[in-house]
Amino acid sequence: MSAVEAKLAELGLTLPEVVPPLAAYQPAVQSGVYVYTAGQLPMVEGKLPVTGKVGAEVTAEEAKELARTCALNALAAVKSVAGDLDRIARVVKVVGFVASASDFTGQPGVVNGASELLGAVLGDKGVHARSAVGVAVLPLDAPVEVEIQVELVP
Repeated sequence: MSAVEAKLAELGLTLPEVVPPLAAYQPAVQSGVYVYTAGQLPMVEGKLPVTGKVGAEVTAEEAKELARTCALNALAAVKSVAGDLDRIARVVKVVGFVASASDFTGQPGVVNGASELLGAVLGDKGVHARSAVGVAVLPLDAPVEVEIQVELVP
């Protein structure tokens, strides 16, 4: 077991299976020392646990937990191409999309779910640049979607 997966286990988490693509793309691709993930939905065992807009059908706290699930799915996608999460030198960038009710402005707090998970699992290697964007709708009516870019140890 890798050190990163041991840390996940210490946090009571396990790395899920890679979420299969919903369309014509790959869950992650490697270019040089970087791995770019596709947007990861908060799928759990092939299903979205909740759907709808944050600030309407979904609370900000629920969405923050969903963003955490997205980050876990993103780590699984990284592992699928890198082979070992211990190869992560650092998380470079996180982009979080939040399907938002028209008056919801708490996107940064929602995407903190992903950022905090990456920090808890990877320590200083998990510190990253980030964007948190409110959008009208996401695939399958998901409340949150997260993509990450990581640099690998050469």
